[in-house]
Amino acid sequence: MNLINIGIGILVIACIVFFFVFISFAAVYIRALVAGASVGLMELISMKLQRVPIGLIVDNRIFAVKAGIPLSTNDLIAHYQAGGNVAQVVRALIAAEKAGFQLDFKRAAAIDLATQQSGKSVFEAVMTSVNPRVIDCPNQGKGRDTIDAVAKDGIQLKVKARVTVRTHLERFVGGATEETIMARVGEGIVTTIGSAESYKAVLENPDMISKRCLEKGLDSGTAYEILSIDVADVDVGENVGAKLQAEQAEADKRVAQARAEVRRTTAVALEQEMKARTQEMRAKVVEAESEVPRALAEAFRSGNLGIMDYYRMQNIQSDTSMRSSIAGETPPKNPA
Repeated sequence: MNLINIGIGILVIACIVFFFVFISFAAVYIRALVAGASVGLMELISMKLQRVPIGLIVDNRIFAVKAGIPLSTNDLIAHYQAGGNVAQVVRALIAAEKAGFQLDFKRAAAIDLATQQSGKSVFEAVMTSVNPRVIDCPNQGKGRDTIDAVAKDGIQLKVKARVTVRTHLERFVGGATEETIMARVGEGIVTTIGSAESYKAVLENPDMISKRCLEKGLDSGTAYEILSIDVADVDVGENVGAKLQAEQAEADKRVAQARAEVRRTTAVALEQEMKARTQEMRAKVVEAESEVPRALAEAFRSGNLGIMDYYRMQNIQSDTSMRSSIAGETPPKNPA
């Protein structure tokens, strides 16, 4: 009798516990059941024990099932525990389903986790794939208004372009971002203008920029697909070729002036050197002339020179001096 009473007591307690548990999950359970996305009672208890928001998981599963996307609660729970945004993933899957894109839960979850720190979302990626996005090139928020390039004739062109892109969901995870797209488009614009023979050719046919950029496959390896590159504005800038030539001429002028200054300095130094040598030679002449009176006196003393010889020599020097004066020449100095 005691065992029967104990068994009945345990059964009553179990029923009471089950009743209260069912009551606590009744609203969620019934809502899922009515929506055709039934969730087992044990799954609800498991979510409660794992501290997973039951309402978030069940509601988003209902949304997915209603849209014809079969999602299990385990997939949603695993993505939530991985730090993902369950609501964004379900919205993205529903948007892709309505737009006719092939997007499975695993890829959507991977895109969501990959965009956690980028300020974007998987839903935004899907919507960009559905509704292409227009990006200004260059990005005016980076401090530049135009992309500047110089044609072969030296004329600078300032270009503004608009790039229409849509998300490439297959390459979104691990693909390069829109900054890479902008850098490649800018490089393509500079290359196209730089290869043009004249700036007039670009002004007459600006779509040559779009064609050459698209031919290069600039979206390779990126998370986007370029649909079009449209040139919004082309302005003529400076005559860079003439400016460079003027600067080169000025540089050549300075080099020539420096070389001329070197030659002038060398000539001045040589002139001063020649003056110094002239003074040295004059000093030697003066020194030699100072020996003449001594030589004459020695000649007189030794009898090698007579007084009449001396007078004749003086007369000859006087005649020479007179002729030089008449001719306008500087008369030679009298050594005596």
